[in-house]
Amino acid sequence: MHATPSATATVNGQPCALPATGADGATLLHVLRNDLQLNGPKYGCGLGQCGACTVLVDGVAARACVIPARGAAGRDVTTLEGLPARCGQATGLHPVQQAFIDEQAAQCGYCLSGMVMMTVALLERNADPDEAAIRRELASNLCRCGTHVEIIRAVLRAAVLMREARA
Repeated sequence: MHATPSATATVNGQPCALPATGADGATLLHVLRNDLQLNGPKYGCGLGQCGACTVLVDGVAARACVIPARGAAGRDVTTLEGLPARCGQATGLHPVQQAFIDEQAAQCGYCLSGMVMMTVALLERNADPDEAAIRRELASNLCRCGTHVEIIRAVLRAAVLMREARA
């Protein structure tokens, strides 16, 4: 840990001590990657603008690089590694992860975790989004490799897989 723990958050279903308020300025992303060894969220821009660090905080997509670690106190944080449990699985892949694989929606993969997390948040709110809704949701997540068409197809496929899983 960065400092003496002062509060806890639930990270991927497990209690996690957070650093005390202090001068270290630890962000949620730093705690997730450095202290908890969770490599799903990536450090991209450090300004909350690219989406590579996206996690779910109480079910809402959030940029971990701009959230002070202590800001997660008492909250439920889900990273890419915690997605299978989110749909009731002990292991394996979340339907969104499977859809991204099925549609080959990655090239370099750096944006992928953020895209997947944004997709999960979208599909938990809207089980059947159209392409325009998907584009709006993912507009703030940057992909420099140009796999946008495959990503849109993956989100549409994920919606189908999630509806089938609920049936």
